[in-house]
Amino acid sequence: MNPLYREQFDYFEQKIKQYQSEGKSIFASSSFQSHSIPMIHIISQIDNSIPVYFLNTGYHFPETMAYRTQIAELLNLNVIDAKSPISKNLQREPDGRLYFASDPNHCCFLNKTLPMEPVLARHDIWITGVRRDQNANRSSFPYEAKGPQDTLRFHPMLDWNGKMIGTYINDFKIPRHPLEAKGYLNIGCSPCTAKYVDNGDGTGRGSRWAGMKKTECGLHTDLMAK
Repeated sequence: MNPLYREQFDYFEQKIKQYQSEGKSIFASSSFQSHSIPMIHIISQIDNSIPVYFLNTGYHFPETMAYRTQIAELLNLNVIDAKSPISKNLQREPDGRLYFASDPNHCCFLNKTLPMEPVLARHDIWITGVRRDQNANRSSFPYEAKGPQDTLRFHPMLDWNGKMIGTYINDFKIPRHPLEAKGYLNIGCSPCTAKYVDNGDGTGRGSRWAGMKKTECGLHTDLMAK
């Protein structure tokens, strides 16, 4: 294995085996964009029975849904959709506007934070692919942090960067998200994702909620132990 990420892989494997030896119930979450792929590929190499939850908001690009299926089949992953208990008909302002247009924070709460809560209730360890270079909120994250409902958040990808991710994907010949070729380098829900926006840090995170004072969906703010 390329020494660029050998140490990180070994640490990831060591922690999963530790959690399993302690009888912990483990799950991971993934947005199924290219930046998410090294984490779930490593999981597939260590133990592909670990469930990978995909927050199916109902607003994803068709290309994301197809890519999710492609990667799940390629890596033989146990991918499970998590959906909001609140129907889209009830996710509207009195004037009929959907919340993504009027209150994106509440839209994220209903479609990402809320459906994750019962998943956390069923598990002990949450593996998430946050990185320190993504935004200021994540820059100070530790490898392990307390989550809600007595869970433990595990952040094995903290020290990875775009170069490492690109090298890993190329080395293992894993397909990239098809929208990357069209200029989308950080991909979330279609109403709130633009083509590449340079926000000065090289991460492409400016493409999410472009023009808004918003950098997080709530998974890595609201679902941290207070």
